[in-house]
Amino acid sequence: MVVRESELPGIGRKFEIDTQEGNRIVIILHDDGRREVYYFDKRDLEESAFDITLNDTEARQLAAILGGMIYKPKAMETIEVAFNDLIIEWYKVESGAKAHNKTIGDIDVRSNYDVTIIAIMKGPKTKLSSPGPDTVIEEGDTLVISGERGNLKRLITELLSKGGSA
Repeated sequence: MVVRESELPGIGRKFEIDTQEGNRIVIILHDDGRREVYYFDKRDLEESAFDITLNDTEARQLAAILGGMIYKPKAMETIEVAFNDLIIEWYKVESGAKAHNKTIGDIDVRSNYDVTIIAIMKGPKTKLSSPGPDTVIEEGDTLVISGERGNLKRLITELLSKGGSA
């Protein structure tokens, strides 16, 4: 995938994405918060096949859906996104994990592991963004965690996996 970015003076920024299949998506982020999305089929990269205009709220909701923040396919038990040394990973708390029935404050992941719990998905309908220290971690919860790879692996091994060694 190739992404090109350019400034549109007085308008905002333009991003052109060439997909692996040869299609093109053009996104224009206006300074006023609007987003325009254009799709070009590989058979005609000169004329857009369709376009859509979204306000800021709609664009953020679509980004959350596309980015997997709203729904994570069942086949994917873990997924990670890398930003240099910072990793964001989804991890399902296993049966028998040491963190089960403990609060975020009890396990103190920030101090002990240098990891942040960004969100917790408790079943298909309950999503907790920025959970507080009183939030209880339960078996089957999916934690969205952020930190360096080694710290995440240590947290997962010691507290979130069955038979952890904390």
